[in-house]
Amino acid sequence: RPGSDPAAPPSSAPLVVVLHGGAWRARYDRRHITPFADYLARRGFAVANVEYRRGGQGPEDADGTPPAGRWPDTFDDIAAALDALPALVREALPQADPRRTVLTGHSAGGHLALWAAARHVLPADAPWRTEGPAPLRGVVALAPIADFEVAEKLAVCAHASLQLLGGQDGFAGRRPYADPVLLLPTGIATTLVQGRADLEVPQPVAESYAEAAAKAGEVVGLTLLADVGHFPLIDPAADACAVVAEEIAQLAW
Repeated sequence: RPGSDPAAPPSSAPLVVVLHGGAWRARYDRRHITPFADYLARRGFAVANVEYRRGGQGPEDADGTPPAGRWPDTFDDIAAALDALPALVREALPQADPRRTVLTGHSAGGHLALWAAARHVLPADAPWRTEGPAPLRGVVALAPIADFEVAEKLAVCAHASLQLLGGQDGFAGRRPYADPVLLLPTGIATTLVQGRADLEVPQPVAESYAEAAAKAGEVVGLTLLADVGHFPLIDPAADACAVVAEEIAQLAW
């Protein structure tokens, strides 16, 4: 999506890469975050709204909840999308300035944004590892599932992070390859935006990540919004969404 000013010179718009949430489950695709992407485009950003493979193939839980995520496909897709981005942007978003790229994501997409910015600190045998950090101005993670251990204690999204890693058999062994709280420090400017009234991904998940970053010697911004739940962060009609856009702008500009 182009920036809002058609008369703007080429390569003038910061690029925002959006990763949608939905507990990595198939029923939630990138369409539900399209209004947020459109909102950012109207604010003058060039926006890439990324899709990826999600869970849905496999037995449902007793309550009918489909499985979350696919291992390793979900991570394959995010890595491939970020690797392909420079060429795609040149072709499809010529007005974007890739030197001013901010990665943002909501909920499960917030997890994926933090993970994508940490590929250079993945274990040496990880297929998605990069030699150096991604060329990002920063990451703005919105109510991210940023610490799987805390998320599981709180049963976030019906134990979606446990399912993403393949259940109990895969959880401990795959966490070092997938859990952002274990992939610190990144050296990339990172801000978390979290509603204090969020019941889907409660505040302690983001706080745990920020605390782990501090212990790793990295300052991670944590913007806590009073009386804000999970979805106002990506709802253009909500005041919280304007706060998110401002956090993105502070990194992008």
